[in-house]
Amino acid sequence: MTTPTIRRGTTAPVEAASLTMPGLITLLLGAFLPILDFFIVNVALPTIDRTLNASATMLELVVAGYGIAYGVLLVLGGRLGDTYGRKRLFKFGLASFTVTSLACGLAPTAGVLVAARIAQGAAAAMMLPQVLSTIQATTAGEHRSRALGLYGANAGMAMVLGQLVGGVLVAADIAGTSWRPIFLVNVPIGLLGLVLARRIPETRSANPATVDVAGTALLGLGLFTLLLPVTEGHAAGWPLWTWLLLAASPILFAGLVIVERRMERAGRIALLPPAVLRMRSIKRGLLLSGPFFLAYGAFTFVAALTLQEGLLYGPLAAGLAIAPMAVAFLVASLISSQLVARFGRGVLTVGATIQGSGVVLAIATILVAWPDVTVLTLAPAMVVTGFGQGLMVTTLFRVILSRVPAELAGVGSGSLVTVQQVSIALGVATLGSLFLWLSEPDVLGMRDAFVVVMGVQAVVAAVVALFSRRLPDPR
Repeated sequence: MTTPTIRRGTTAPVEAASLTMPGLITLLLGAFLPILDFFIVNVALPTIDRTLNASATMLELVVAGYGIAYGVLLVLGGRLGDTYGRKRLFKFGLASFTVTSLACGLAPTAGVLVAARIAQGAAAAMMLPQVLSTIQATTAGEHRSRALGLYGANAGMAMVLGQLVGGVLVAADIAGTSWRPIFLVNVPIGLLGLVLARRIPETRSANPATVDVAGTALLGLGLFTLLLPVTEGHAAGWPLWTWLLLAASPILFAGLVIVERRMERAGRIALLPPAVLRMRSIKRGLLLSGPFFLAYGAFTFVAALTLQEGLLYGPLAAGLAIAPMAVAFLVASLISSQLVARFGRGVLTVGATIQGSGVVLAIATILVAWPDVTVLTLAPAMVVTGFGQGLMVTTLFRVILSRVPAELAGVGSGSLVTVQQVSIALGVATLGSLFLWLSEPDVLGMRDAFVVVMGVQAVVAAVVALFSRRLPDPR
């Protein structure tokens, strides 16, 4: 197999300004907000349901719409930063994220909230790629290692605080605003970030890649025609339009494959470059990471609804119940680099096994203790699951990208993150829809629906553990 010659898209900065600590802190603040917002909303879903009279499928779209927009536009955001300046795109994305957060917090209906969440995901896609690109362009050696380490810890902290802050803000019901502060809190933080953004050095690519407009459009339309009927079909009674959209989805994805191959033959960098996706490490890694992130995306969605709708937890108690998982995730992500240096890809096998064990423990806890499941009763399962997930997520990126040539590193990582975010959204739409259907009283009920969906995740973890040995050793 040969790889295409890169004519555009090199990462040479226009100026060699170094990244100072205030600039790094500002970048990490920008990376913190989108991750925080993904997790903070899960705790508030039942409250949003009650105040806006939202259907269960609309709640799915509140989560999945954000993830889809983010995943589809992520590579586009990176390329726009390469072309027009990463600092400029970071500020534009942060300003847009602040405005769309305000729109989410003021949304009068569930439909407006979904639309604002989609716009918020698009804003995140403009902002977040500039963080790693700027670190890459303005640091080197130990400075870069420290910056990347802080980036990973920052993501873990966003997960932890997402659960806790979400529960606290919803439970506080500040001035009768219910769930709205979970979005409104982004506004002062975003404005502070815009003031501090002057500390970020401006960089851009010397030869930026052209934007793959056709590929981006086909990927977005393909996902839309797949996810909308899957999410809304059961509630709507599967009318004709749902089947027409499902029939159009494979046609659009086939068109995406054709367009990407043509772009590559023309010497241009496609949104999802076929040559990169054909690499053994990437191909096998995506076959494993896709199902893993799909199950991962559904986990917090299903857990939040089970805790609040099934076990009648308040939002604060639900946040406290999920928080041990996030703390364990953070700890695992911080030690994963040292473990990979010593044990290589074996960390994936162990991480998947630990995660699967945690899910099985959660199933056993729910079956034995229902409906008297307390935060402390559930904590061991959450800790084990979160620790395994932390080992998996951080190690997957390193292992999958270990054999990608340096000149294709940005393209490879962009493709991987796109698959990651799209898979998370798919998990909410597919396993989330399965859970909502099974949880109906005349089907299985909340407890058994949780058991079935978590059983699917345990099977996914077992498959990942089994086939992870076929990935390359990053050492």
